Amino acid sequence: MLNVLILCTGNSCRSVLGEALINHLGKGRCRAYSAGSRPAGKVNANALATLKRNGLPTEGYRSQSWDEFADTPIDIAITVCDSAAGETCPVYLNSVIRAHWGLSDPAHATGTEEEIAQAFQATYDALTLRIDKMLALPLETMKPAEIAEALNQIGKN
Repeated sequence: MLNVLILCTGNSCRSVLGEALINHLGKGRCRAYSAGSRPAGKVNANALATLKRNGLPTEGYRSQSWDEFADTPIDIAITVCDSAAGETCPVYLNSVIRAHWGLSDPAHATGTEEEIAQAFQATYDALTLRIDKMLALPLETMKPAEIAEALNQIGKN
């Protein structure tokens, strides 16, 4: 099983949605975690509402520091926001396959409750599409450089 760490600065929206989706769609093939460089301290309520609306569990998610995973064997790290992509990752991630899937932060969405819910759903849908593409890859037989290239290409679409 591959361990995937989804990284974002605040670890309250996009990375949590990514963690939930990989664990749901990966069906035991991948185990996902999420973390941030500067965690917000709590998961965004709209992110949890999006998971619930889409039939995924909402329990057990935390906004946590990437330092908490220093002793966890991580195979792949995926950043989902531009600010985290530019940050220097912790030393323990130096040998990890890394990719970037930049997405707009739905936490910054404004408007009616429905418009904000639509922004979160759009992020959820984009992550679902990217994760489906990732899981369609023969990850277990690919070389690390091939995985990184394929995942980065997925992030550009």
